[in-house]
Amino acid sequence: MSKNSASLQTLPAEAVASLAKLGENLALARVRRRESQREWARRMGISPPTLIRMERGDPTVSMGIYATALWMMGRINALPELAEPAKDMGALEAEVRAAARTRAVRSQSSIEGRLTRKAKAS
Repeated sequence: MSKNSASLQTLPAEAVASLAKLGENLALARVRRRESQREWARRMGISPPTLIRMERGDPTVSMGIYATALWMMGRINALPELAEPAKDMGALEAEVRAAARTRAVRSQSSIEGRLTRKAKAS
C-alpha cells in the first residue's frame, strides 16, 4: 500500500486511535525491557525510523512489523484472537436476524390440527 493510498485518507478515527495506542503500548514494552530503539529495531530486522513510525502507530507500517513486535513481547498469540469468529458480534447479530426471518417449517394451522388431534386422543 502506498503512503498516499486512498484507504489511508479514509481511515476511521477509531482505527487511527487504536493504532496510536498499539504503538504507544509497544514503545512502553520496549522501554520496560530497557532496550534502545536502535537495538530493538536491529533485533526486529527493521530500521530505527521504521520502529519510530510503528511506535507512533503509523498505518503505513506493515502488519508483519507489528506482528514481529508482538512476538518479541511474547504476545503473538493475541493477534489471531482479534478476529476470532466467536467474538464477531456483527456476524452473530446478522445470523440471529436471519433466523428470526426464517419461516417456521409447519404452518400455524398444521400445529393447531396436531394439538387438536392429540387432545382428542387423550
